[in-house]
Amino acid sequence: MLDHILSGDRPRSRILAALLLAAFVCLALAPFLFPGTKALGVAARICIFIVLAASYDIVLGYTGIVSFAHAMFFGIGAYGVAIALNQMEVGWLAIGVGVVCALAISAVLATLIGFISLRLRALFFSMVTLAFASFALIVATQLRDLTGGEDGLTFSLPRMLSPGFRLLAEPLFGVRIDGRVITYYLVFAAATVLFLLMLRIVNSPFGRVLQAIRENEFRAQALGFSIVLHRTLAGVIGALMATLAGALLAIVLRYNGPAASMSFEIMVDSILLMTVVGGMGTLYGPMLGAIIIVLAQYYLQPGMALLSGVLTGIPILPRLFNPDRWLLWLGVLFVVIVYFFPTGLVGRLRERARTD
Repeated sequence: MLDHILSGDRPRSRILAALLLAAFVCLALAPFLFPGTKALGVAARICIFIVLAASYDIVLGYTGIVSFAHAMFFGIGAYGVAIALNQMEVGWLAIGVGVVCALAISAVLATLIGFISLRLRALFFSMVTLAFASFALIVATQLRDLTGGEDGLTFSLPRMLSPGFRLLAEPLFGVRIDGRVITYYLVFAAATVLFLLMLRIVNSPFGRVLQAIRENEFRAQALGFSIVLHRTLAGVIGALMATLAGALLAIVLRYNGPAASMSFEIMVDSILLMTVVGGMGTLYGPMLGAIIIVLAQYYLQPGMALLSGVLTGIPILPRLFNPDRWLLWLGVLFVVIVYFFPTGLVGRLRERARTD
């Protein structure tokens, strides 16, 4: 049963299996294990970025091409929901219309990018995707009447997802089941389904062809596979998944703006970092990478503030661990992982399991 759910792609490492199981249980029970608005928001963000990083892994890890347009598709999904809920009557229909329109736009753009640039060298493809992403960010900033410009859009959600909604009159295991909890479980369920769907895709015959192209595109082409077609389809699939992740982000935040979903910092500091740290070409790697990076973004600075206070009186150390330097230590963490685990955390765990 489990093998079927995972599409035959087992962790192949006891440590990795334990980490994945612990992560799933913690996310599934997050409202009960980690009460509080901030903790629930962080858990929801982890779910969203698991989908986003895994979708980027389909493009980077399974085809070997570097795209800088992934945050653009993420933003399109978020703007689709935000604009629909801002322009239409608030309700599930508006969310559905926004998601469908965003998916259609992302599919067209991803196809256009693929067929225009994938015939070029990999470097030129990356530059083309960067140009598309930059143009989309400018459009989102300048179309103030539609997107809210740099200020973004704030909108309402269906009543069931609003914080004031109560599903149960009495708390369940000490937790009030309100709109925030319902929103979280909506995001968690959607993220679980999308991740398992991506796992099925990369372990299908289509996914095997993508891996063959990544390893030796000349041999794959000699076998009769169209390199451009398969890479374009992979790009479209990754774009659609990123779009759905963006829609989930908008629902969680009840807001969207350029900095929230479409900035270049999200592309580099989150998406790319999560994929590389966790391990490319595994899907499980981006999952772990998303958990590590999101937790670091939210809790590294407070942790350093606590450590700096403990080290008061010791020369240099309190200043070295000043919370304002949390980005420095995040960079150090990234360098250490890349240096000691060149295949990512998942790759290293699997290598260790094979040698044991």
